[in-house]
Amino acid sequence: MPTPHSTPAHRLHTSRRTLLAFVGAALVAGPVIASQTAGAAPTAEAGGLDDPAKKEIAMKIVCSAENSDLNWKDYYRYCEDIGDGRGYTAGIIGFCSGTGDMLDLVELYTDRKPDNVLAKYLPALREVDGTDSHEGLDPTFKPDWEEAAEDPDFQQAQNDERDRVYFNPAVEQGKADGLGVLGQFAYYDAIVMHGDGGDSTSFGNIRKRALGEAQPPSQGGDETDYLNAFLDARVWAMKQEEAHEDTSRVDTAQRVFLQKGNLNLDPPLEWKVYGDSYRIG
Repeated sequence: MPTPHSTPAHRLHTSRRTLLAFVGAALVAGPVIASQTAGAAPTAEAGGLDDPAKKEIAMKIVCSAENSDLNWKDYYRYCEDIGDGRGYTAGIIGFCSGTGDMLDLVELYTDRKPDNVLAKYLPALREVDGTDSHEGLDPTFKPDWEEAAEDPDFQQAQNDERDRVYFNPAVEQGKADGLGVLGQFAYYDAIVMHGDGGDSTSFGNIRKRALGEAQPPSQGGDETDYLNAFLDARVWAMKQEEAHEDTSRVDTAQRVFLQKGNLNLDPPLEWKVYGDSYRIG
């Protein structure tokens, strides 16, 4: 089970479907690239986080911060209310019943497999969206989620929603900004924690804050300088909310890779999150 450090709790209390409305809109300092449809994946390119080996590294690093573990595939079945005001938090990326992305996931799963064990909760998930309520979900939602997580089709639906809402937009925007694997990962980790939308701590506004301090490579800037500015902006955003005050997932992880000049996230990788040490050899 995720430790008390688990950061699925650190979501915006608004539907992360706002990402899909916001992504593709023109930012002051440049465009955010629109996400792809569910199930679609960007074509892997050399040097991209969407290279399968690099993507696996990304999943492990995020899991170290989300769940104090590297075995991210163990969390398809995870489901609990961690008392953060967002209802149930579940699955490999912390889909929340109160923020809309859990509803999107179950709708996708039901579109693909109408007779699934979670389909009966769709009316309740629509009702509790935007709240921390369990009305219509208890007492069977958690065991039914765990049962569904044994189904490869539900695991694939989780993968596809993670990619559609978080991974693909981060990689596409990172590439558009001329960033390598580390920069694309920094974007992905920021979207995972902060979501996107109009508030000052969303991914889009973290990026805008960074662009006010440094230019990305796509605009002729130095990649390291820009990534330092982005990580500075990320730390600022994290510190705006008490739940984010521990910034070690930036300070002793992403910043360490950057200081070593490892812009391609090449193993071996060693980092710490919340004081715990991790290694990918």
